[in-house]
Amino acid sequence: MKLKLFILSIVFLFGTSFAFSQKYAYIDSDYILSKVQEYKDAKTKLDKLAEMWTAEIEERYKVLNEKKENFAREEVLLPKEERERRKAEIEKLEIETMELQKTRFGVKGDYFQKRQQLVKPIQDKVFDALAEVASKKRYVFVFDKANQSNLVYADPKTDLSDYVLKELGISVK
Repeated sequence: MKLKLFILSIVFLFGTSFAFSQKYAYIDSDYILSKVQEYKDAKTKLDKLAEMWTAEIEERYKVLNEKKENFAREEVLLPKEERERRKAEIEKLEIETMELQKTRFGVKGDYFQKRQQLVKPIQDKVFDALAEVASKKRYVFVFDKANQSNLVYADPKTDLSDYVLKELGISVK
């Protein structure tokens, strides 16, 4: 029994000393990206595309709503064939508009693809710089303050954001 207790206490001591020997840090990816000009430029391009595509979709919805309102006012006066033709036209326009919206802003839509094309390479550079800094400074875990909703407190001394910017060749204050 004493032997088991002795072995358990040794395992516990080594386990806790290993856990305490690991170094943790964090970055603020929003802060880092706000200092990267390439990211700002890419974001501006994306915002302009999104604005243009949104206006295009809104215009289609405006036309669709006008057609629906006109049809609702005139429906009782129209012959059956004309009524069915207009209903089909409205349904077709509605489907086309929803498809356009999905094409532009869907999960694999134009916006997503353009974002991947413009922003992902920048994020990859930031990640590579972070990996380099973490490796040099021997951090085992690095959390992202910007995206980590359960990061309640972080000591500013463990913030690697400025080091990552330096690794990227961006001067900090």
